[in-house]
Amino acid sequence: MIDSLVNFAVQLRRRWFYGLISLTIALGLVVGTPSPSPALPLIELLFRGIQLIQLSSMSDSQEVSLGSRINQQLTSKELKIYSDRTITDYVNQIGQKLVPQSDRPDIPYVFQVVDMDAVNAFATMGGYVYVTKGLMKTADNEAQLASVIGHEIGHIAARHAVEQMRQRALEAGLASAAGLDRNTAVSIGVELAINRPNSRQAEFEADQKGLANIQKAGYAPSAMVAFMNKLQSQRSVPSFLSTHPATGDRVEALNQAIDPETANTGTGLDGAAYRSKISSIR
Repeated sequence: MIDSLVNFAVQLRRRWFYGLISLTIALGLVVGTPSPSPALPLIELLFRGIQLIQLSSMSDSQEVSLGSRINQQLTSKELKIYSDRTITDYVNQIGQKLVPQSDRPDIPYVFQVVDMDAVNAFATMGGYVYVTKGLMKTADNEAQLASVIGHEIGHIAARHAVEQMRQRALEAGLASAAGLDRNTAVSIGVELAINRPNSRQAEFEADQKGLANIQKAGYAPSAMVAFMNKLQSQRSVPSFLSTHPATGDRVEALNQAIDPETANTGTGLDGAAYRSKISSIR
């Protein structure tokens, strides 16, 4: 009986000691993390500590999960997704044709059409790509539309959104060695998706990745340059280019990467066939 009581006391002391260590570590994470609301209750802060994510070492599954939450916020509060199934299936068909040829084919991709007349396209982390119906109507053929989707896949392949989020969080003092609060990360991701000023280097990289992508998928590479030139020549700069730097330089770099002898070799240049495919867009 005495031995049992002694063993129970030892186990109780161990549990108390380990619990104290866990609490100390959790407090260290919370205290070491800059918080925009220092008056939050300790319990809430501890739970926030559990939800911290480390942007510099984010796994594919973590990125896909975070991208899903960003997409839910975008599609429920910020964007109206176009409901025409024929059009959405067509865009998804093009996107899924490009994915296996990309530098990052091993995550699930979701392609959506935004019910907006403005010419725009963007991507969020984790494989989410958006094109507006205005951009689809502006494109002359399927290869031009594919070039835009390929460019956005290039951003995802290079994890540009993750890097942008990391930089934005550090600039705002929201991230530390412990990581970034997941809810804050979603808010930053939504803001970046809507107002996405990509760096010159990121745009050049996405262009080159997108060009390689559409060529491998069998599309004529000239379409990428043709669509950029078309947008650049319009009287008002489309939103697709307004946040993208140095379009002329990007066109020049693409021209240097395209072999003139094979520039128009490939599929997707049939304008009449394309117009037939998107004829239901209103």
